[in-house]
Amino acid sequence: MKPVIGYAGMTHLGINSAAAAAAYGFQTVCFDPDEDLIDRLKQGKIPVIEPGLNEIIGSQASRLTFSSHHEALHACQVIYIAADVATDEQGRSDLTQIQGLITRVVPNLSSSAILVVLCQVPPGFTRNLVVSKDRLFYQVETLIFGQAVERAMSPERFIVGCEVPERELPASYKTFLDAFSCPVLPMKYESAELAKISINCCLVGMISVANTLAELCERIGADWREIVPALRLDKRIGPHAYLSPGLGIAGGNLERDLTTVCNLAEEYGTDAEVVRSWMHNSRYRKDWVLRMFHREVLPRDTCSEIAILGLAYKENTHSTKNSPSLALIAHLKDWALRVYDPVVDGSEVDHPKCTRADSPLEAVRDADVVILMTPWPEFKDVKPADLLQVMRGRTVIDPFQILPGRECESLGFQYISLGQRQYRRDQ
Repeated sequence: MKPVIGYAGMTHLGINSAAAAAAYGFQTVCFDPDEDLIDRLKQGKIPVIEPGLNEIIGSQASRLTFSSHHEALHACQVIYIAADVATDEQGRSDLTQIQGLITRVVPNLSSSAILVVLCQVPPGFTRNLVVSKDRLFYQVETLIFGQAVERAMSPERFIVGCEVPERELPASYKTFLDAFSCPVLPMKYESAELAKISINCCLVGMISVANTLAELCERIGADWREIVPALRLDKRIGPHAYLSPGLGIAGGNLERDLTTVCNLAEEYGTDAEVVRSWMHNSRYRKDWVLRMFHREVLPRDTCSEIAILGLAYKENTHSTKNSPSLALIAHLKDWALRVYDPVVDGSEVDHPKCTRADSPLEAVRDADVVILMTPWPEFKDVKPADLLQVMRGRTVIDPFQILPGRECESLGFQYISLGQRQYRRDQ
């Protein structure tokens, strides 16, 4: 008989993880002390945006139980602490909610139940919990905003922190993990907690390399898009390396891990200057669009209205945590703005002269400049010829190359993007 799986904390992590558990055939209890949130979930009102999430939850309704009463977890053989960990503007974690959930859950563990911390916590957190270590585990979460359902349903591996890695996992926990048919890597609590940070540091390192060299491409006439295939064919780098230049890291999770490494390095006397340089690079890259606007646009165009497409920090998510788009808007107080995002309400924009549009073309109508700040898939449907018909100006700033750059240039647009030299209309 399959174990019953519980998830405490119905934020992005808990909801997506619980949906995957139900999809694999497990009865799943979803607990959160917020009664209003649980009521919305019972009505099918999902508070997070993820492709495919609503469909899975709808199809697995018979296996999902939503409750604001922690006693409901007593029926579970495996219980995950699965709330998102909040971060402040400096990337520091606030573990208050996590501690509160653990305080509620532990007294409701059945005599044989397993407690698994799934949240992103600093090394040492799990071991310090007052729970019998043969029933306590830490599991690395590897969900990605915008790809959470896919990642939850098809994990690459499970990294599991244990008191004794050599000991076989409890039967109920092993049965659940085995259902996903991926490798299980047991290790010490601290190793697993640091493994998550290590993954993110490697990712940030690749991002920083791409950003640094893409900027050089813009100055010397090289094209980063031409270089990337050569890197992917190098076995030391590989076909799945993250080599896309961007506008700095955002969302909160990566920033938190960099801050944690710097704090640990300071505490234990190790070197973390390379991590600090990544953080510096990220802050510098966030202003790339603003620099291009002042350097390439304002000297030759008088701009009265700017269209901004995209407010979320990345596509397929409602999150605006450390959003480059909102950071840019904060520096454009002197211009009238019209903004559009498929899921983010324009009310989040703090700007005295901002109007929210209901479509991309409505946003760009009569604009002098259009800036694409989030690579939403629907923006690929915007045709340069359509822009030509409705825009007043002829400047497109498209960091992620969503639109066909050559076509834009052939129609007379000044097209500005990451990783390639900026050619002006008068050149």
